Amino acid sequence: MDFLPDALESYVEAHTSVESDLLKKINRETHAQVLKPRMLSGHIQGRFLSMVSKMLRPARILEIGTYTGYSAICLAEGLALQGKLVTIDINEELENRVRAYFASAGITDRVDYRIGDARKIIPSLEDRFDLVFIDADKENYSAYFDLVIDKVVSGGIILADNVLWSGKVIDAKPDKDTKAIVDFNHKIQNDSRVENLLLPLRDGIMMMRVI
Repeated sequence: MDFLPDALESYVEAHTSVESDLLKKINRETHAQVLKPRMLSGHIQGRFLSMVSKMLRPARILEIGTYTGYSAICLAEGLALQGKLVTIDINEELENRVRAYFASAGITDRVDYRIGDARKIIPSLEDRFDLVFIDADKENYSAYFDLVIDKVVSGGIILADNVLWSGKVIDAKPDKDTKAIVDFNHKIQNDSRVENLLLPLRDGIMMMRVI
C-alpha cells in the first residue's frame, strides 16, 4: 500500500491540511485496538475525501464500508445544509465505537448508519446520491457499482478505494481479491456511463463522474 518512500510520504503529509484532533484519536485508537487498521483511510486520503465533498457540497452521500468511521466523518465535512450521509457496514462489533465517534464529531443526526449486507440494503434506498464512496469487500466491488450507478445524479461522483491493491493489480497470476479489483477496473474503463480517473493516491482511488 505504501508506494512512496517514507521521506516523501512525510513531506506530503507535512504539506497537507492537518487532521482534526478527533480524527487523530480515531486513527490512533484504530491502530491500537482494532483488527486490520490498514483499512482506515488515514490523513492524506481523509483530506482528499473531505476536499471532494466540500467541492461538491452533496445533499446525499452513500458510503459502503464504514469500518471505524474515519472516512464517514471526513465525507460529512462537505455535506450541504440539511444533507445526509448513509453509511453501511457488515461488522456489528464496531457499532458502539463508531456511534461514539459520530457523536463526538457532532454528526449523529446527519448520519444514517446501517449494519448489514450492503447488497441487500442498497436496493431499498430511495435517495439519489451526489457522492458515493466504495470501500468494502473487494470481491463485490462490481456488484456495488451496478447497484449504485442508477442512484447517482448526473454529474455525481463515485469513488472506489484500494484499486491498486498494494500493486498486485499488475501481477501475472492474481489472487481472488486482486482479480476482483482487476475486473472492476476493467469494467469501469469500459463503461460509457462514467468518465474515470485512476488516482495513485495511497492504495489507489478510482474516481468516476456519472455522465
